[in-house]
Amino acid sequence: MAKYLGLIRFSHTIFALPFALLTAILAWAKVTPFQPRDLIGILLCMVFARTAAMAFNRWADRKIDADNPRTAGRHIPAGLLSARNVLLFTIVNGLGFIASTLLFWPNIWPLVLSVPVLAFLLGYSYVKRFSMWAHYWLAAALMLSPLATWIALTGTLAWPPVALAAVIFFWVGGFDTIYACQDAEFDRKAGLYSLPSRLGIPKALKLAAFSHLVCLACLFGFWWVSGLGLIFLAAVVIVAGLLLYEHSIVRPDDLSRAGVAFFQINALISIGLLVAGIADLLLTR
Repeated sequence: MAKYLGLIRFSHTIFALPFALLTAILAWAKVTPFQPRDLIGILLCMVFARTAAMAFNRWADRKIDADNPRTAGRHIPAGLLSARNVLLFTIVNGLGFIASTLLFWPNIWPLVLSVPVLAFLLGYSYVKRFSMWAHYWLAAALMLSPLATWIALTGTLAWPPVALAAVIFFWVGGFDTIYACQDAEFDRKAGLYSLPSRLGIPKALKLAAFSHLVCLACLFGFWWVSGLGLIFLAAVVIVAGLLLYEHSIVRPDDLSRAGVAFFQINALISIGLLVAGIADLLLTR
C-alpha cells in the first residue's frame, strides 16, 4: 500500500480536493441542504479519479521516466511495481470513480459524465507527445473539480463554480509550467513538448507569471460572485503574496527551489482558501 501511495503521490490530492470541498460548502450554504451521502460521494470520486489519472500517467510515462535521471527512481522504472499491476490499479480506481457517482442518484449527470471526465483525465498523459500546452490540459483536468462538484450537488451550473474553475485553470497551468522547467533540456532531447522546452525557460517563467496574474483576477471575481466577505478577501491578498514569493524563488539560472514552489507554496494556497472560505461562511452568515 505504501508503494501505491508513493506511486500516485497521494499527498498531491490537496491541489484539487480543497476546491471541490469549498464548492460543496458554498452549495450547501446557498443552494441545497447538506447530506452526508453527498460528502462521501465527493471524497470518493475525487480520490478515485485522481488516483486513476496519476497511476495511468506513471504507466504511460514508464519508458520516458526510465530515461530521465530525475524520474528514473519512480516505481515502475525502479522495479518497485510492475507495469501490469499499475495498469490494473488504474482500471480498478477508474471503475471505483464511476461507481461512486451513483451516490448522487437520482441526479443522473454524475454517472452520465463520469466516462467522458475520466477519459479527459487519462488523456493528459499523452498530450506532451504532441503539444507544448500539456500544462494547461492538466489545469483543465483539475478545474473540473468545482464544476463536477456543483453539478453533482445541484444538477446545474452557476457562476461561483465557473469562476473557481477559472482560478484553478490559470493557477495550475502556471505552477506546472514552473515545475516543468526542471526537465526542459531532457524534453528537448527526447522530442517531448513543454512550454519550457519549446519557448525556453525565461519565456516560460514569464508566461507562468502572467497566468498567475490572470488567476488572481479570477480569484477576485470568484470572491465577488460567491458573495463571500472580508475574511476570504484577505485570503486573496495573501495568495497574491504567496504567488509573488513563488516566482521570486525560481529563476532561469536557479531552479533548485522549483520543488518548493510546486508543492509547499501551492499546498498552502489550496488549503488556505478552503479554510478562509469556511471561516467566512461561518462567521459572516
